[in-house]
Amino acid sequence: MKLIETPLEGVYVVEIEPAQDERGFFARTYCDRELSALLPHIVQSSISFNAHRGTMRGIHYQHAPYAEAKLVRCARGAVYDVALDVRTGRWFATELTQDNHRMLFVPEGFAHGFQTLEDATEVSYQMSRQYHPEAAAGFRWNDPAFNIPWPLDVSAIADRDRSWPDFSHD
Repeated sequence: MKLIETPLEGVYVVEIEPAQDERGFFARTYCDRELSALLPHIVQSSISFNAHRGTMRGIHYQHAPYAEAKLVRCARGAVYDVALDVRTGRWFATELTQDNHRMLFVPEGFAHGFQTLEDATEVSYQMSRQYHPEAAAGFRWNDPAFNIPWPLDVSAIADRDRSWPDFSHD
């Protein structure tokens, strides 16, 4: 498994190293040796199934002391995946697909969101903290402070995600 640095300190693209043969391949998607410094323990795993292309989820995070790190993988379909530094508003995006098998590591102190690029897309998360509704926070996907070039028109979005406040950098 390879950790590829991004322009945002602490955010990594994680690439698998498949061992291939006539059956297909086998690869690690988590290994304590490479990832324990980033994600010392996983306390929750979740999936998100998204029926329609263009579905928007995020941009979410949890306030301290419940800030969480996430390892995000697209198990089926494809997503435009974004990690956003809640301190600065800087962001990084990459495409995660069922074919490229990449993952995105999103550290504590960063928000996360994605847009589906295909129908029937499933995203898998491994998280360092359990979800605490009272600590939930976020930013609007189309906040002009970020100017994120989402690839598609939004076909579905939760009311909560549509109404997050504007980002303010103090």
